[in-house]
Amino acid sequence: MNDHRITELDSGVRVVTEAMPSVRSVSLGYWIGTGSRNEGEPEAGLSHLIEHLLFKGSDKYASVEIDQIFDAMGAELNAGTGKETTSLYARVIDAHLADAFDVMSEMVWRPAFRDVDSEREVILEEIAMYEDDPQDKVFDVLGQAVFGDHPLGRSIIGRAEVVAGTPVERIRDFHAGRYVPRNVVIAAAGSVDHDALVELAAARVPSNDGASGAPAPVTGELPRHIRFERKDTEQYHVCVGGTGLARDDERRFALRVLDTIFGGTSSSRLFQEVREQRGLAYAVSSFMGQYSDTGQVGLYVGTRPDNLAPAIEVIARELERLRHDPASEAELARAKENLKGRVVLSLESTGARMNRLGSHILGDVPLLSVDEVIAGIDAVTREDLLALAGELFAPERLSVAGIGPDDAAFARAVAPLAPGTEAVAA
Repeated sequence: MNDHRITELDSGVRVVTEAMPSVRSVSLGYWIGTGSRNEGEPEAGLSHLIEHLLFKGSDKYASVEIDQIFDAMGAELNAGTGKETTSLYARVIDAHLADAFDVMSEMVWRPAFRDVDSEREVILEEIAMYEDDPQDKVFDVLGQAVFGDHPLGRSIIGRAEVVAGTPVERIRDFHAGRYVPRNVVIAAAGSVDHDALVELAAARVPSNDGASGAPAPVTGELPRHIRFERKDTEQYHVCVGGTGLARDDERRFALRVLDTIFGGTSSSRLFQEVREQRGLAYAVSSFMGQYSDTGQVGLYVGTRPDNLAPAIEVIARELERLRHDPASEAELARAKENLKGRVVLSLESTGARMNRLGSHILGDVPLLSVDEVIAGIDAVTREDLLALAGELFAPERLSVAGIGPDDAAFARAVAPLAPGTEAVAA
């Protein structure tokens, strides 16, 4: 983790690599600083749509040729869109790195935007599939409750009317304004030579520049809300959460420890109290996300109607307990060891290392050595957790989201979490 090298080209593209001499594979990624947060309301879903369209070919490679080339290399090629980033990534053996890089560069910089209508239909099917999956959708309902009309409150997948109706020229303009050199990081980890990758990048990066679509800032205190979507489901799907920490916040190590204790493992408080001790749910966990200037914390539970009120009562008690007694000595020690083990084990993967390089450099987060990460985890105290839990999980900061068959039953059940607050339709 100390052997990474970074080079910024004249174009503004940053190339970051980490050599792993013991492997023969390379994980390679293009990281672009655009996601759903960078979209205005009329653009909601264009980042995700363009991610799909990258695979439809460029002037040099047809879509089927891209598939054939990577299949012939025995390689993996995929992409993803997030709130603040889009990534295109592959894992290949080192002998194929130059070929993979050439194809991926064409996809990123020079997509042909052909067969757009067929890909619109694919994404509309994806949106419909997503709407039918309340266990996933409830997290976006919580995002709406926490962030309101801010772009962070919108679904990454986008709005059907934008995906279906945006003209190709507007899609092309959106790409040209955001897929610009200064908004891109090229990351690689594994059997890679830094200077050789820099040379490849310099030969393929265009000189175009654009607006880059700066994200809308989060300002002021966000009010809490309760949002509910009625759907004929066998379970109620419930999320409780609020704003969290920015990704460069010094308290991020304490938050990871707190999340691990609260609901991040099978020995966590939520898992033990809700599932193991009482059998009130199959799936229950806590989660956290971090963005450039804010973040999100929360928990999820899925439970049958008869168990909804008892499960929420247990969760309300555990939230109160977390605020006043966030960790015993045993819980603190176990959570720290869990995190340190996960960090070290993940770094045996070239993909995990590449993801870390790309996301950290793009997000201007310091690349810490493994010893520095472990030291940050070890330094967390019970007092740190007490202060953080009291702030982030304060009742007045928490919003509630739900999907299920009966809004009145939901409102009654979640009353212990938000007394005096009425639920509104999502």
